[in-house]
Amino acid sequence: MKVAVIGGGSTYTPELVEGFGLRQGVLPVEELVLHDIDQHRLDVVGGLAERILRKLEFPGKLSTTTDREAAIEGADFVLVQLRIGGLAARLTDETIPPKFGLIGQETTGAGGFAKALRTVPVVLEIAEDTARLGAPGAWLLDFTNPAGLVTQGLIDHGHRAIGLCNIPIGFQRELAKQLGVEPERVQLEHVGLNHLSWERKVLVDGEDRLPGLIDTYSDQLGEEVDLPGELVRLNRALPSYYLRYFYLTSDVVAKQATEKSRASEVMEIEAGLLEMYADPALDVKPKLLEQRGGAFYSEAAAMLVESLHTDRGDVQVVNVRNDGAIPNMDDDAVVEVACRIDRKGAHPLPVDPLPPEWLGVVEAVKAYERLTVRAAVEGDRDLALKALIAHPLVADYRVAKPLLEELLAANRALLPRFA
Repeated sequence: MKVAVIGGGSTYTPELVEGFGLRQGVLPVEELVLHDIDQHRLDVVGGLAERILRKLEFPGKLSTTTDREAAIEGADFVLVQLRIGGLAARLTDETIPPKFGLIGQETTGAGGFAKALRTVPVVLEIAEDTARLGAPGAWLLDFTNPAGLVTQGLIDHGHRAIGLCNIPIGFQRELAKQLGVEPERVQLEHVGLNHLSWERKVLVDGEDRLPGLIDTYSDQLGEEVDLPGELVRLNRALPSYYLRYFYLTSDVVAKQATEKSRASEVMEIEAGLLEMYADPALDVKPKLLEQRGGAFYSEAAAMLVESLHTDRGDVQVVNVRNDGAIPNMDDDAVVEVACRIDRKGAHPLPVDPLPPEWLGVVEAVKAYERLTVRAAVEGDRDLALKALIAHPLVADYRVAKPLLEELLAANRALLPRFA
């Protein structure tokens, strides 16, 4: 089996590589290829990856390349973890929207919109390369944010793709710990879109333990996702951390006005990580990597590859076509739900309809996602403006129009289709 990682110079890569190394007994990766356009980062990250795998006695071959086609050729799995424009682009995503009184965030709202415009065309090119050069039946697994929107673009264009986020597995692990059971015994009824989701059930051996958790620990649960416990009680569900941008918009806007941007923090963390990675004596992922985010990322990624390869049939939360799983959403909408994973792909498990208070915001964001995919592919300013107006965190035309112009100007070099 050959696995290609596109964006292999990411500081997350040692986490991912470790996941494959620890699964060598059940996941026979013969060739692992790291691809990146930045040779220096590739050398530094690839060096640490090699030392980690050597320490784990990984029997396969690790290689690095700046040639994307060579990386993808013959690959059974192509894992995409890109950041077009790097952290400098993330900084504009987080700092331009607040000038218009909006939330500055890299995956949702206006910042997520700008990231999507940069990302969708590139990931679609990678998918086309995968279809042309990859092994027969190759899977493209997208970890690149905004993951749900990018996966919508991939599915709409007919690619064999699944989107993945580490948030659901993080919930599963933390709830298992709180309940004092092994994570394998916990299955979530996770519903919604990527970064716009709720945990509606927490099944332990088939029994829903969430009502008891809410009745006893709602304030603590809310604190863990930075939301009031009252909102947990009101919903009778555990919202994703990203729901705070919708439920507490004015609070977040006010807080961001006085805080350092997350992009600036991550820049400092990444500089420190790359300095550590360059140490030839280092052969484990450093503790500092935990501050970068992405907890359980390696476990989620390697577990998905393992289940697709081994036809395991276990349940994982991923981004796929709805196909009736959420009955009051379109079949072709990409949703984030629990799926049965086997060699044929991810099969969504049916759930009850979304209640109206969730469905309204989910449908609005899905309309925004569809418009953004089209705008990114076609380089269409009118579609881009419609997308911003459709997003609940923007909405106002007189804000959206000048905001769009500033976002396009800041990203001009990275958006050739809008030139």
